[in-house]
Amino acid sequence: MQSRQSLELRQHQQLALTPQLQQSIRFLQLSAHELELEVAQALLENPLLEREEEYDTDGRDTVADEEQAQEDRWMMPGMSGRTGSTGSDDEPTRPETALAETLQDHLLEQLRLTRAEPRDCALITLLIQELDENGYLPTSLDEILACLPQELMVRPDELHAALRLLQSFDPPGVGARSLSECLCLQLESLQPAPDTVLAPEALECARDIARHHLGLLATGNLAKLRDALSCDQAVLRAAHAVLLQLQPKPARDWASSTADYITPDVLVRKVGKRWVARINPTIMPRLRINSMYEDLLGKALAAPAMQNQLQQAHGLLKSVSQRFVTVLRVAQAIVDKQQEFFEHGVGGMRPLLLRDIAQELELHESTVSRATKQKYAQTPWGVIELKGFFGVALQTDGGESTSATAVRALILKLVAEESDVKPLSDSQIALRLAEQGVVIARRTVAKYREAAGIEPAIMRKARAALNTR
Repeated sequence: MQSRQSLELRQHQQLALTPQLQQSIRFLQLSAHELELEVAQALLENPLLEREEEYDTDGRDTVADEEQAQEDRWMMPGMSGRTGSTGSDDEPTRPETALAETLQDHLLEQLRLTRAEPRDCALITLLIQELDENGYLPTSLDEILACLPQELMVRPDELHAALRLLQSFDPPGVGARSLSECLCLQLESLQPAPDTVLAPEALECARDIARHHLGLLATGNLAKLRDALSCDQAVLRAAHAVLLQLQPKPARDWASSTADYITPDVLVRKVGKRWVARINPTIMPRLRINSMYEDLLGKALAAPAMQNQLQQAHGLLKSVSQRFVTVLRVAQAIVDKQQEFFEHGVGGMRPLLLRDIAQELELHESTVSRATKQKYAQTPWGVIELKGFFGVALQTDGGESTSATAVRALILKLVAEESDVKPLSDSQIALRLAEQGVVIARRTVAKYREAAGIEPAIMRKARAALNTR
């Protein structure tokens, strides 16, 4: 059997993204901080690019922008683009602050004070590095053991011994693998004292609860818990008081207390009777191409590498400019759709989809998605991500529509005003919403309640009962 070879011509269309378009798409989805990092990297790699303020000595271009920035700062107190004061050399000065000690540093310092063997110190250091932000050990010892090189021949009992030594460190409860173990470790460090809440009976009852009955304690059914423990009411109350003194998150005191501030990309202010969006001038990179180098390249026959750098510089400036133009267009379209929100708050949020903005601006939905991801707006009601203005429509009994965001705000308000003794169930919340014209199913209420981080009614009732005892 012989094979036959033939030639065949076919035509087909293929969409190819140019490097310039790829860069524009990538820049659009970057946050303001990520864009600044990209610009900083480009300045290091391309000698034709420069920041305007680095070489402007006459102040013709910078004064007007600085005045505009001062005008806009009333919208964002404490969020100035400059940090610290400015010295005579125009370099910003930063206050010298001591670095806070981390939980890992605290534990490693205690490890250095022990007489553990180098092999044990290495294992404990490994466990310390595995701790999460709450001081727990989320990885099982079997998984850690499986990841260790076999040539080290680490035995399971060695790893268990290292964990026991780690769990003896301060703070009490560190290195626990569960809430139950965390509380038990803290209870072991407590010494019983007669005629106090730390009486031996109360302490032993608290240990029993921590080991076996935390789930029952969470329900708030103290009568059932008392029967399970076979103890009297006084001992149970004393044990409960002991448990309330414990810290379920041992690393809480080492958690970072430094606030993470978000510099908004868009400032929304009222002009006349209309809310208007503007780009925050403090986040806009002030870039230009060095005019001297550009003139030399235009007059002389430059090397291909230099011509490529010039082309890249022009492309970056165009991509950065296009990014802010697109973000502003999308932001203004959102503001126009959500005028009620800016006037009245979350309750005035209207239903809005990506498709609505895309159709109005004749953009693709993916472009709108990129332009709103990690982009924030300064509003009279706080700094909000642009994506937060989108939400599905829910019909009211009056034939109008409201947004899911507004419904979640109503649920939060109802729960905040409910009685601690008789918290509202999901069905009761649905009835209350129906009275306000918002008719949704009980399961929809449950979904929005869970998304807002609100516990079920039975858990809210149990928590209130435990706090009053």
